[in-house]
Amino acid sequence: MRNRHWSAPGAPKGRFLLIAVPLVITMAVGLVIGIRLVSERNASLQLSAQGAAPASGIPAATGSAPASPATTARASPTVSATATPAAAAASVSCVLIVPANPLTAPGLATPFQLTGPDGMSPQASGCTMANFANLGAFVQATIFDPATGALSTYEPLVITQGTQPAAAPVVPTLPAGAVVTVDFGFNGTNLTLRGATGTTLGQARCANGIQGSIFGQVSFCNGVAFFAAVNNSIANGSTTIPANGTSAKTGQPCPTTRSFTMIDQDQSDNVTTQYLLNGNGQTAQDNATNTAAMPNATVINNGSDNALLNGFLDSTLGCTPFTAPDLSNAGIPGSSQALDELFAARNQTAPIALVPENDPMTLVNGAFSQRKTNRYRTSVDQPVITAAQTADTPAAYCQNMVNVQGLFLKNNQTVLATGTSPVPAVGNNLFTFMANRLNMSFTNLNCRSFGLTSPVTVTLDGNGVATSATINATQQAAASMAGPAAANPAAPATPKRGRNPARM
Repeated sequence: MRNRHWSAPGAPKGRFLLIAVPLVITMAVGLVIGIRLVSERNASLQLSAQGAAPASGIPAATGSAPASPATTARASPTVSATATPAAAAASVSCVLIVPANPLTAPGLATPFQLTGPDGMSPQASGCTMANFANLGAFVQATIFDPATGALSTYEPLVITQGTQPAAAPVVPTLPAGAVVTVDFGFNGTNLTLRGATGTTLGQARCANGIQGSIFGQVSFCNGVAFFAAVNNSIANGSTTIPANGTSAKTGQPCPTTRSFTMIDQDQSDNVTTQYLLNGNGQTAQDNATNTAAMPNATVINNGSDNALLNGFLDSTLGCTPFTAPDLSNAGIPGSSQALDELFAARNQTAPIALVPENDPMTLVNGAFSQRKTNRYRTSVDQPVITAAQTADTPAAYCQNMVNVQGLFLKNNQTVLATGTSPVPAVGNNLFTFMANRLNMSFTNLNCRSFGLTSPVTVTLDGNGVATSATINATQQAAASMAGPAAANPAAPATPKRGRNPARM
């Protein structure tokens, strides 16, 4: 669905196009599909000597560029006109410079700057917004008004370092005492945050992973404080999160980002932000004013689980995303990653999908890390793993994904087949796309090591596009494993991230 808006006029902002699929990996079933690989994410995460420690007591991420990942294979990358093709093809890591005071109106309206790792320029590294499909970075803010309980969103602009915005960002008017969370998404492998000052990231309570191992594509600033404030407001009745409702097409509750009917191997990641990109490689916020002034601009975005849910599944199933006024687009309703997590926390019933320890973004040296997984979970309003937990394990995650999603796809194949595929080169409709995605998630989570079998068999045409899929919905039972923090029994040396076929 490249280079087009898919939402109808008047639909909530968050059209989620340009889902990037620049990498290729051969799956065990003989499938060769464009997906994204992940490095181990054991990139260096040095601590800022000048940055103030967050309230959580966990040191903030710094601007130290991550080490080069072991896996850098890339097929047919989109290379910007100013990037050296060889460098752009090889790069999987970039640095994003966060402006001072990013939780304030002036900070949000100051462009974030994308540049190369290890002192490389944007052009030498390929870390330009013109190269968005491979290395584009996206930022999203969600804002809470403690006086009224109201929520709103804002999409800060990312520009290539050394360029100017195609249009000046809107300066939002924030309520007094506003509590802001800022989320980051990346279309490459490793995005490291660097503060404009030595204290920027510490003061904004930014989480880029744990020392020695970053998450990779995602980062969060002030998430813990934001969700604590909103949850307190929900508890006292000042903030209301809507019910998810029931799909008229399936008769089942509408899915959320924590539903096993739609998650993959790395759920709750990336943002729903979109930007406008002009022919000179300059970006602007995607709002009505800029769209009118830039009729030839390309709308670019960050592929995400949220995009699949809000932009494709909801419309196909007759469900409605949770939105709030977008302050970067004259208050037109917009979605956000944080809104989706609040919506899921309010609505999702058991079994509830939470970021698992076998998520490639939470592994450390190929092994499960309870600490890193909890660091991620607390940034997206999810409960932490406890030492005594038995149901919330990697094995249980695999089992629920296979059983719940397999049955969902099988029972709703006809409805899903009427939906648009996020990536037609992967599946010719929403059903075949999701079937392929489930199959790849099974591999990337090493679910076979728990005694499970992939429930999906796909049929490809001559171009490698999945045109049909067969789902075996026989319920399976995972073998037990020795505790939630056990070493990954089948982790490859460089785990595949696979954002399965569409970086979602």
